[in-house]
Amino acid sequence: MADVTIEKLASDVNTTVDRIIQQFADAGIKKQAGQMVNEEEKKTLLDHLSRAHGGQSAEPSKLTLVRKEKTTLSVAGGAGRNREIQVEVRKQKTFVKRPSGEEAAKLAEEERIAAEQAAEAAKREQERLAAEQKAKEEANRKAKEEAERKAAEQKKRDEAKHAQLMKDRSEEAARRAAKEEAKREAERIKAQQEAELLRKIEAEAKQQAEAARRLAEENAERWAKEETKPADEADYHLTSNVYAKQAEDEVDAREERGGRRTAKKAPAGKAKKKDDVDDKDAFNRANRHKKKKTPASMQHGFNKPAQPVEREVKIGETITVAELASKMAVKASEVIKVMMKMGAMATINQVIDQETAAIVCEEMGHKFTLTKENELEEAVMSDREGQGELEPRAPVVTVMGHVDHGKTSTLDYIRKAKVAAGEAGGITQHIGAYHVETERGMVTFLDTPGHAAFTSMRARGAKATDIVVLVVAADDGVMPQTKEAIQHAKAAGVPLVVAVNKMDKPDADPDRVRNELSQYGVISEEWGGDTQFVPISAKTGMGIDDLLEAILNQAELLELKAVKKGLARGVVIESRLDKGRGPVASILVQEGTLQQGEIVLCGFEYGRVRAMRDENGKEIKTAGPSIPVEILGLSGVPQAGDEVTVVKDERKAREVALYRQGKFRDVKLARQQKSKLENMFANMSEGDVAELNIVLKADVQGSVEAISESLSRLSTDEVKIKIIGSGVGGITETDATLAAASSAIIIGFNVRAEGTARKIIEEENLDLRYYSIIYELLDEVRAAMTGMLAPEFKQQIIGLAQVRDVFRSPKFGAIAGCMVTEGIIKRNAPIRVLRDNVVIFEGELESLRRFKDDVSEVRNGFECGIGVKNYNDVREGDQIEVFEVVQVERTL
Repeated sequence: MADVTIEKLASDVNTTVDRIIQQFADAGIKKQAGQMVNEEEKKTLLDHLSRAHGGQSAEPSKLTLVRKEKTTLSVAGGAGRNREIQVEVRKQKTFVKRPSGEEAAKLAEEERIAAEQAAEAAKREQERLAAEQKAKEEANRKAKEEAERKAAEQKKRDEAKHAQLMKDRSEEAARRAAKEEAKREAERIKAQQEAELLRKIEAEAKQQAEAARRLAEENAERWAKEETKPADEADYHLTSNVYAKQAEDEVDAREERGGRRTAKKAPAGKAKKKDDVDDKDAFNRANRHKKKKTPASMQHGFNKPAQPVEREVKIGETITVAELASKMAVKASEVIKVMMKMGAMATINQVIDQETAAIVCEEMGHKFTLTKENELEEAVMSDREGQGELEPRAPVVTVMGHVDHGKTSTLDYIRKAKVAAGEAGGITQHIGAYHVETERGMVTFLDTPGHAAFTSMRARGAKATDIVVLVVAADDGVMPQTKEAIQHAKAAGVPLVVAVNKMDKPDADPDRVRNELSQYGVISEEWGGDTQFVPISAKTGMGIDDLLEAILNQAELLELKAVKKGLARGVVIESRLDKGRGPVASILVQEGTLQQGEIVLCGFEYGRVRAMRDENGKEIKTAGPSIPVEILGLSGVPQAGDEVTVVKDERKAREVALYRQGKFRDVKLARQQKSKLENMFANMSEGDVAELNIVLKADVQGSVEAISESLSRLSTDEVKIKIIGSGVGGITETDATLAAASSAIIIGFNVRAEGTARKIIEEENLDLRYYSIIYELLDEVRAAMTGMLAPEFKQQIIGLAQVRDVFRSPKFGAIAGCMVTEGIIKRNAPIRVLRDNVVIFEGELESLRRFKDDVSEVRNGFECGIGVKNYNDVREGDQIEVFEVVQVERTL
């Protein structure tokens, strides 16, 4: 091999020039860049590198020579034959190259160093392993001690908690016992006091009566001796009976006072005897304890009314029983009695709704006036600026129709953006709001769902719109949601524009659509009606321009106007809880201009508009009439359909929102109580009703509302669906705890459970279901309800035998000789004995034989002997019917 340069050698061995120069220097050869390298230098470098990597030098240290010799031997075999055997002899000799003295010493030194290094490494490894083992043992010991310490502490806490619980229970029992004892002692003392007071009253009465009797006797005796009488006969009777009557009046007065104080004792002493007592003195003495009559000038002029007083009662949205009784000037017990007669059980502090209070008021003979307690709201609304000038505004168009008829696809073609692909299952499950610019102006579109479950969302869409575009598939015709959309549009008084979609299909029939829609009062202009029919194809774009032209023509006829300046007002189209941004509300501005930073009052919620985005997610600062926007900054998630109002004072907005929340809570509580009270006796008579408890969470408020309504319609008389909790956002720990406490299933619609909630769900083994398509949700809930239905049992006839003869046996009684005419006779199945097709006995078989053998069953066409248990009146010609009870799966 020829000499090469340093650079060429580095390139051949795939390394750098500096590295190979360093390797030459390590091998004892000094080289620089650009110098030549001969074969000897290459060999020296190779030997060095081999030794550095634990190998041998390039020169062989051992040489082995092998030599083979083959010889042939002739060996005598059987039958005089010779065999030849080849023998191979191998000779091997090894020549070992002995290193020189210097090299041997160097090698020995290297081997010694290597052995020392290996021993040192082994020692370090052994020490490392020992240290690791020790650390591991120490960690295990500490962990064990920590576990024992925690267990001991937990045990102490449990013991202390148990001791405290037992102490509390004993103290509570002692308090209850002391309270009961004190109550009994007070009752006993009270009874003694009442008995003692009664005895005193009776004794005083007797004493006064005795004194009066003695006085009368003395007067009579004195008058008999003197042979004189009182001046007047009436005075004589009064004098003789005055004390007796006075005693009776005193007793009555004390009984009226209930024994609160003891009346003064009437004088019981004997009258002084005087011979010269005249009639006037006797009369005064008899009447000295009578009450003086009150002068007429000091008497009040109140007279008890002859008939009840009729009052005007003002009733708010909610009122307590005590407040209602106070307004009618009657006792609360009277109101409670009237409500009990009406079938409603109530307490004095219970809140009742406006309707119930009005019925009670009318029942008790009073007039009522229903009032709304919204002075605070009126004060806030009065702060808004006055009406400005009306200016033309863009039309708000709602696209409605049956599911999968192409509403979203039509809107997508108009917007030049694909949104339908993002909807689960290909159906729109939220209200989308978009505005597009045309040559003749702006148009705002609302896209509504078509599934039957989204009725309320379509109703809101129809109320917030100016024009309804009814999309009907030309190959499918009028469907249930198409009829419903027509009803919503007519109820809202909104004009219709019919878009006959899917005209690109070969089986498209627009005349069929016109004919079917005419049955519901939607007649096209070609047939003499006032509804525009536009054939379109959302797939190819055919007729889209004509549809926009028809919408704008209809908008010109409506002459839509709104106030553009001033405080804004609108309606919530959709709302949801965003994990990163908080409550998010999609609103449609109907009048005024909404600006970032303004304070809005939105149903039960309020807040300052922190950010506004259009339907494409772009930040905007202002939004005028007919513009849909998404706002952030509300205190909570508003209800879809709530009115949005811009106010000036944030404090007043908060007060109105809190007031609305409180009133809604009171009204809801009153309605719930009314429902419970009215249905209490009905529920008691119906018996147990299976309930399927559900905790529902969804991504937006509209979905919660739609799913709740659909689930409530699935309830039957035997199985009822009870939504115990619902809301917007992910499934939280509170939702899981509520489901665990009420044995409910958790349904998440386009949401997922948080980590803490998943832990509770796993621990409590709760049923958690995730859905993104409403069809699947309703189907599975319906299946779960079907499983909760009480099983239905049905009797199924499996065999019939004809009695041909009857044999009497002293051991077995009457044995019927039968022929199986239908089905199969089973020994363990229940039977009926029929005579002239009338059931005369129902029981079971005692024996079933074929010839002399006991059998378990006999099939059609065979004879058998049948013994009926506890019945011996089987006759020839009777039929024995064998049946079994089967469970039938019930469906809703």
